Amino acid sequence: MPRPTGDARVRRPTNVTLPVELVAEAKALQVNVSQACEIVLAQSVAEARPARWLEENKEAMDAHNAMIERDGLILDEFRQF
Repeated sequence: MPRPTGDARVRRPTNVTLPVELVAEAKALQVNVSQACEIVLAQSVAEARPARWLEENKEAMDAHNAMIERDGLILDEFRQF
């Protein structure tokens, strides 16, 4: 599971809206809500990064793949099967 990155001492107060029952149960179970939110947020960011990268680089990858389709692999003549 990804851990939060950056300077752990620097914090920004943030309001989040959570279901009342879930917060009550978390408190009853002594779950640190801020820490739990931070861990899951870090995981969500880690999962979103590659998707964003693919989206931002789709045009270049499509052009590269089209070039390979058209011209073949650059070193294809040296491949050993």
